Amino acid sequence: MKKEADEIFESLITTDLKNLHLERYTYSPMQAMDELGLDEELINELVEDYVGQMIKSLVQFEVYLKELENSKSNKMELDYKLFRELAHKNLGVARNLRIKDSEILLYELIKKDDLKYLLLCIEALKVAIIKLNPQCAYNTLRLIKIKNFF
Repeated sequence: MKKEADEIFESLITTDLKNLHLERYTYSPMQAMDELGLDEELINELVEDYVGQMIKSLVQFEVYLKELENSKSNKMELDYKLFRELAHKNLGVARNLRIKDSEILLYELIKKDDLKYLLLCIEALKVAIIKLNPQCAYNTLRLIKIKNFF
């Protein structure tokens, strides 16, 4: 799962999202540890919580994006409010944990209106989150599938 996420992320950030300059970024908990005065174990737990929350948020981003696409197809006014509120909520956590690629991508979700571009940012965010903690992402995805089954 991580290898595939790495390949997809690399492809997106070197082509369609090249303007974001994420090609050399790798998350390290050290900056958050130093700046927040927390130990590595606690930072890793917080990152796990963030990954789980973001996987759930990504599902909601996709729902909101489909609603926006439907509005556009029906020539209705596009209302980005819920989409942007969700991005803003998650941006705060990414900033606190010093997860720069998530920060940049979430900021793009807040400020851009191009639906195709937003979809690319969501895809990049999805694989960036998987890269942070593949096991946690996998477990969260499995739980979502199980919940949706019942």
